Amino acid sequence: MNPKDRQEWMGLLARTAPARLAELLPNLPVHHSARTPEIGTVMVRGRAGGTGTAFNLGEMTVTRCTLRLPSGTVGHAYVQGRDKAHATRAAVVDALMQDDPQGTQATILAPLRTEAEARAAARRAKAAATKVEFFTLVRGED
Repeated sequence: MNPKDRQEWMGLLARTAPARLAELLPNLPVHHSARTPEIGTVMVRGRAGGTGTAFNLGEMTVTRCTLRLPSGTVGHAYVQGRDKAHATRAAVVDALMQDDPQGTQATILAPLRTEAEARAAARRAKAAATKVEFFTLVRGED
């Protein structure tokens, strides 16, 4: 398993709407909580202009969860907000991706990825519709 792949699917799960994840995974498999869902805050950092010196932007509420499947596979999740069920489902999918990547990829992650790409394309199209082209005509004074 490539760490970049895991980073991508964990980010996708964290950004997914809790109701949509519940639709795709209505029944949770048997699991044991290593760390029950906990609500806390994390410091969000920003950069001026995207490249400047990092600064503390503020705090954000997150819920984290760690669980273990009967096979011994451990799943982790951090999600924005206070939704414990969302964090639990995301951790289950993380663990399932480590046990059965092809099945979980096809049934859960592929639809989520397609929907995320469609939302991003719609957002780009909406931004492109507001684009203004400026041009300068050469004046005959030279």
